[in-house]
Formats: sequence, structure tokens, C-alpha cells
Amino acid sequence: MKKITLLIALVLISTSMLLAQSADGDGPHSQLIIRGVMLVNGNGAPPQGPIDIVVEKNIIKKIQVVGYDGVPIDESKRPKLKAGGKELDCNGMYLMPGFIDMHTHIGGVSQGAEPDYVFKLWMAHGVTTVREVGGRGPDWSLDLKRKSVKNEIVAPRIFSYTGFGQTSESFNPLNDIPISTPEQARAWVRANAKEGADGIKFFGAEPEIMAAALDENKKLGLGSACHHAQLSVARWNVLHSARAGLTSMEHWYGLPEALFNNRTIQNYPLDYNYQNEQHRFENAGKLWAQAAKPYSEHWEKVMTELLDLDFTIDPTFNIYEASRDLHRARRAEWHEDYTLPSLWDFYQPSKISHGSYWHDWGTEQEVAWRENFQLWMTFINEYKNRGGRVTVGSDSGFIFQLYGFAFIRELELLREAGFHPLEVIRSATLNGAEALGMDDKIGSVSIGKLADFVVVDANPLKNLKVLYGTGAIKLTEDNEVIREGGVKYTIKDGIIYDAKALLEDVKRQVDEAKAKTGYKILQPGIKE
Repeated sequence: MKKITLLIALVLISTSMLLAQSADGDGPHSQLIIRGVMLVNGNGAPPQGPIDIVVEKNIIKKIQVVGYDGVPIDESKRPKLKAGGKELDCNGMYLMPGFIDMHTHIGGVSQGAEPDYVFKLWMAHGVTTVREVGGRGPDWSLDLKRKSVKNEIVAPRIFSYTGFGQTSESFNPLNDIPISTPEQARAWVRANAKEGADGIKFFGAEPEIMAAALDENKKLGLGSACHHAQLSVARWNVLHSARAGLTSMEHWYGLPEALFNNRTIQNYPLDYNYQNEQHRFENAGKLWAQAAKPYSEHWEKVMTELLDLDFTIDPTFNIYEASRDLHRARRAEWHEDYTLPSLWDFYQPSKISHGSYWHDWGTEQEVAWRENFQLWMTFINEYKNRGGRVTVGSDSGFIFQLYGFAFIRELELLREAGFHPLEVIRSATLNGAEALGMDDKIGSVSIGKLADFVVVDANPLKNLKVLYGTGAIKLTEDNEVIREGGVKYTIKDGIIYDAKALLEDVKRQVDEAKAKTGYKILQPGIKE
């Protein structure tokens, strides 16, 4: 009887190391040992392995080198599993800190994208922390944040940045009075902090209001982000915001304007209408060409001041990529399986849906945007080279950019800008943690930090495409075409999620939505 019991126990132990984890998560465990990984730490250090990582109650306790390249591991020298602990066999796989997406929106009513769909796409791509920069209201996002903290839902860790002046059913501090004075701005900021928000997302406002709001927010120790919209940027650009205490800029609006040296206002056509998004995005593609040239005196002056202010830039390259190559963005292979019908409809040319500015988009617009990207990337890469903090944000759910997949595309675009792959991973992990003031808890694999990890069974430094849920195309020595990679495990708070199972659940949601109406994804202007 004892022999049978022992045999069953051994089978259960070995099976726990081999079976795929649940999409609902496995854990947390009193002890988790991840065996045999190649570690990409997130702090810029080169890969190292094989390594065993010991986690106890969501805290990294030990990072132990257990062997040498090409040499069998001496099992007697590995960390020992305690009773009730869990082993995860990741021999030969690559482990990184959990990814941090610094510019997110948790779905949207217009897109028809509910949180569960969005969260699983992020988690399937290794995103364990998100900064939500404005959504359906502070009470809504803060409720999701609380549920994520308790791991009551499958979701990344959420930092909630309320849109400046935004209200909701339970948060209406000024009783529906629009913010129009510095005193009202300060009162709203104090109420937002009391509500439990982590920061504020600005779009710009009158200078005295921006100055008051940022000053009050800084006193309270909260973070801030700003998309410097064209309606206010002529009087308040990135330099004004950074001087006033803004902690990060989003996209690139406001930066070329700070770099103007022979004008003060963008060269708008005289029939321009901001409410016409074809006008807005087409002319935005000509903006960097109006700024100071790279490495010129004024260009250097602006860069130096932003560096001195320890300012964070979150470029979100991917969300504008369709502007330079619309065909590529709308034909991305994941749309068929993972894009909801409602979201696909939202992307189509429209004068109403935000970001659906394909009214008359062609070669001339794309060429201008490619030049725009080149100048923009030059600034971002040099900012990084001089010690500036650049983070990774996706802004998904618009312009053919799908949650999770767009985050990986952002990594590729940072690589295109000139970042070494290790610098790309650092931007996606430690830099984001620093910008959130959480680098003592997340962002690198270090003793004492939380157990947030991404595990992939291929080398992401050689090919970032292996991080896509659809994997990377590869031809084997036997002349067989395969898909390599796709995140294998996403570990958040010590809970192990099977990334591919998460994607399967997303596909199920999409299939069910299509089945209701017999929906088929068709390209714009094509009739079945």
C-alpha cells in the first residue's frame, strides 16, 4: 500500500511540472521554484543561465545559478522543493520580468471590448502591469484595480490615471461644474487623490489651470501623463508641462512644438478643421519636419532640459504605424482570430469613431508619416542614449492596434528606432516600474521583488516576434514551416497562467460573437 501511495505521489509531482497551467491561474503557492531558465533580468544585464528562481508567497527569495552552458546540471546543488511547493520546469526557456504597458485603455463602449477580453490579451502577451490613462470613469477603473490586487479576476496590476476633469456616478467633486479656474483645478486634483487614483491624464488646458493642477498633483505625490492636444499646445507644450511637474508625456504631441525655432504654431492649412480627423492626422504627419533639425542648437537645448528634469517619454509608436503603412496594420494576421466584430467595425473609415481617419488616405500621407517617424525616432533613441527614461505604451483599441499584440509591436518599433534588444526589454520593464515609482517591487528579477515574470520557449532577444501570441515563422532543418514561440507562461503575483490558454479563451469569445450574426472580417470597401 505504501509503495502504491508513493508511486501516485511521484506521478502527481512529475505531472505538476509538465501539464499546462489553467487560464484561470495556478497559485499562488507557498513556494514556487522555476527551474533552469535563461534570465533576462530587465536591468540591462545580458542573459544568464541556467538559473533556478525561488519564490515564496509572491516574493523572490533566491536566484541561483545551477550550471553552465552545455553541461548537465548537478541536481544535488539545486534549491530544494518544500512540502506543498510547486515546481515549474522551464529548462532552456527565457524568463523576463513581467511587462509594463504604460499607456492603456481598458476596452471601450464604442469598441465593444469588455475588460475580460482585454485583460486576457494583455496577459497572454506577458503584460502583468498596466497604467490606465483615462477610461469609463474613476469608480469603474478603481473597482477593477481593487479586484486585480486581490486576484479576483484574471488581470494585470492596474494603475489608474483619471482623465483631468472626468467625473462618474460616484465621483463628481465639483457638482458638474467644468474646471475653469486654478482653484477648481486644485480642488478636483485633491478629490481625485482622495478617491484613490494613482495619477492624472491631461490633454491640456489653459496655462494657469495646467500649472495649478500639476503643482497640486506634485504636492500629493501622484503621477501624471499628458497628451498635449493641438487645442492647447500652442500655449502649453511639453517643456511647460515638464517644468510644472508633469512626470510623463504620451505619444509625441507637444514635443515638436517645443522644438519650433522659426514659428510658434503648427503650419495648419487654412481650411483645417480639428473635428475632421483626416485633417488632424494628415497634418500631424508633417509636424516633425517643422521642428528644429536633429542635433541643432535648439534641439540639443530641449533635450538637455528634459533630461535634467528626469522626464519620462512614452512614445507609443505603434498606435500611429497605420499612418505610415495602413495596409500592414489592417492586414495583421491576428485580426481574423482575435479581433472582435465590434472592434473591427470601429476601425473602419468613419467621421465619428476616433482614429478611423481613412477618409482619403494614400501614398502621399504615408510618405510624410515615414519621414515623421524617422525624425521622431531619432529624438527618442538619442534621449535614451543620454540616460533619458523611455517606456513602452501601446494605446491599443484604436487604429487597427489590438491589445497585447500592439505591445509587442511597440517593442519592435523601439528596436527599429535604434534600441538594443536589451534596452527594449528594459524599457518594457524596469523603466516602466521607475516611472510608476514601483521599481522596488517590480520591473526586474531581484530578491525581495514580486513574482511577476514572462516565460517564452525561444530567445526574444534574437527575434522579438517570438513574443507575439501567433509566434514567429521558422523553417526547420527538415524543411517544415512552424510557428516558434508565443509567451508560454505569464506569472503575476506568483500565479501561473498558461498564455496560450488565455489566447484560446479570447478566440472563443471572438468566435461566439461572430456566430451570433454570421460575421466575417472584410477589408474596407469590400462587399461579400
